[in-house]
Amino acid sequence: MAPPAEITIPTTSLHTPADNSKPYTLYNITLRLPLRTFVTQKRYSDFATLHQTITASVGASPPALLPGKSWFKSTVSSPELTEDRRRGLEAYLRAVAESPDRRWRDTPAWRTFLNLPSPNSAGNSAASVRRGYGIPNKDAANAAAAQDPGTWLDLHGEMKRDFQEARRCLARRDGATDHSAGMEAGSSAKKALIKAGGLLTCLQQGLKAMEDGKRLGEGEIRRRKDLLASARVDREDLDTLVSTLPAVSKAVQKAMPSTSDKTALLGHAPSKARGRVLGAPLPETDRTRELDNQGVLQLQQQTFQEQDEDVTALAKIIRRQREMAEAIDREVREQTEMLDEVNAQADVVAGKVNVANWRTKKIS
Repeated sequence: MAPPAEITIPTTSLHTPADNSKPYTLYNITLRLPLRTFVTQKRYSDFATLHQTITASVGASPPALLPGKSWFKSTVSSPELTEDRRRGLEAYLRAVAESPDRRWRDTPAWRTFLNLPSPNSAGNSAASVRRGYGIPNKDAANAAAAQDPGTWLDLHGEMKRDFQEARRCLARRDGATDHSAGMEAGSSAKKALIKAGGLLTCLQQGLKAMEDGKRLGEGEIRRRKDLLASARVDREDLDTLVSTLPAVSKAVQKAMPSTSDKTALLGHAPSKARGRVLGAPLPETDRTRELDNQGVLQLQQQTFQEQDEDVTALAKIIRRQREMAEAIDREVREQTEMLDEVNAQADVVAGKVNVANWRTKKIS
C-alpha cells in the first residue's frame, strides 16, 4: 500500500478576479507524493463544500473540525485571521490524510479536491502525477509552489526533465527518415520547451520572492541562481536547435550525386550513344579485344551486375555498422539520462539538506 500523501499549507495567495469583483484568499496546498510534489489552490468555500460532501458520504464527521467562518473579519484585510485559518485548514487536511480510518479519504470528493488520480487508474497514476494530473490553473499553482523552498527544487527537477524530453524529441527528429515523423517529433520538442520555459519563469519569480522575504540563506540563494543561469543556457541552446532544420535533411541532400559525378563515374554522358570504335578514348582491353559488339554488351551487363552485387554487400555492411552505432547511441543516451536523473535527485536532496540546516541554525 502506498504511503499517505504528505499535506501542508505553507503559504496563501490573494487573488483578484479578472472581472474586478471582490478579492479572496487562496490556500496553497502542497502535496508530497512518492513521485512528485505539486501545489493546488483552494478557497475556504471549497473546504466547506468538501467537509459537507465527505460527511454526508461517510455518515460521520472527519476526525478534525473545520475552522469556522468569521462573520466580522475577512482574511483579505486580516493577516492574523489568515494565519489562524491556514493553520486550522492544514490540521484538518492532515487529520483526514493521516487517520487510520480511510473512509473519508477514500471518497471521490477527497480525491477530486486534491486533484489525485482515481484508484481505478492505478496503472497510469505515476505517469498522471508526473504530468500534473488534474491541476486547474496550473500556472498559478506553479507560481505558488515556486515560492516554497522545498517545492521550488521539485519544480526545478521537473523543468530539467522537460529539457531532457526536448532533447529526446530533437534526436528523433534528426534521425527520422519520414517527413511527417520528423515534423511530429519537432512539434513535441517545442511543446516540452514551452513548458520548461514557463517553469523557468516561475522559478525565477519564486526565487526573487524568497530572496526578498529572506526565507533562505545567501549561499543557498546563490546556488539556486547558478542553477537558473545554467537552465537559461540550456533553453537558449534548445531554442536554437528547435528553430534549425533537421541535420538529416542536409546530409541526404549532400549525399545525392550530381550530374557531373554521374558523368565522371560513367566516363561519358548517358544521353549520347557510343559505338565500338578502335583507337577511341576508351581503349580495348584483354577482355574485349576478342569480342564482337554483342559480346562486349554482355560483358558490360555482367560487369554492371557484379558492381550491383558489390554495392549490395557494401550496403549490408554499412547497415550493420549503422545499427551498431544506433545501439551505442541509445545506450549512451540512456546512461546520460540516468546520470541526469541522479544529478537532479542529488540537487533536490542537497537543497533540502541546506534548507534543513538553515532552519536548524535559525532555530538554534
